[in-house]
Amino acid sequence: MAGSFAIYPSLRGKVVLITGGGSGIGAAMVEHFVRQGARVAFLDIDVEASRALVARLVDDGEEGQVRPLFLRCDLRDIDALRDVIAGVSETLGRIDVLVNNAANDDRHEIEAIEPAYFDDRMAINLRHQVFAAQAVLADMKQAGGGSIINMGSISWVIGEPDLPLYTAAKAAVNGLTRSLARKLGPHGIRVNCVMPGWIMTERQRRLWLTPAGEAEIMDRQALKEKLYPPDVARMVLWLAAEDSRLCTGQNFVVDGGWT
Repeated sequence: MAGSFAIYPSLRGKVVLITGGGSGIGAAMVEHFVRQGARVAFLDIDVEASRALVARLVDDGEEGQVRPLFLRCDLRDIDALRDVIAGVSETLGRIDVLVNNAANDDRHEIEAIEPAYFDDRMAINLRHQVFAAQAVLADMKQAGGGSIINMGSISWVIGEPDLPLYTAAKAAVNGLTRSLARKLGPHGIRVNCVMPGWIMTERQRRLWLTPAGEAEIMDRQALKEKLYPPDVARMVLWLAAEDSRLCTGQNFVVDGGWT
């Protein structure tokens, strides 16, 4: 993280839980929170990538940084998710920040959708956000506040045609965010949504980015450059920090001006 970006003293020592933290945008979040001096736990199903991330951050670590805690979890298993979150609280202390990041944007056609696939897409892209938020409430209420950050997407705003179940789930994340913010505000708990545009993760570059896609980015975005995971991570840092203490129920778009 370059020295020209902000350091948030209010994040030092805070316990931060990130789902889907082993790669892509989630890995950037893990790294950025660790470098802020937070105590970070992250969940992922990819053991190899997650262990490699921990090893790299330990090797590159500076004074005051705490080794992140990786816990394998299939977020479709809600009982396992609840158990893992309880374990994080017991190991690191009360959870101050939850980042509901995990998702999967596999492409699919409406004609091919079957009920089992529908249920799986909702489980991966929406359902776990509800139950992860539910699982951290006791900690946050006891602390008198906290920050929940749900990851949405601009895909439903622009009507992306090739992943209708993903866009449906991400639209629902916005509604979930608004309702939880209103419900939990009296407890000092802030709930916001971050909506990334087309972020150049390794997965996106490998599977979806084409010369035509690059041309579309330059045509649709007001800012004519690609976005990368740290661009999203820095927005999430701000929403987790006390600098955004009176921001809740909002959607923060990081898309270079696409929408």
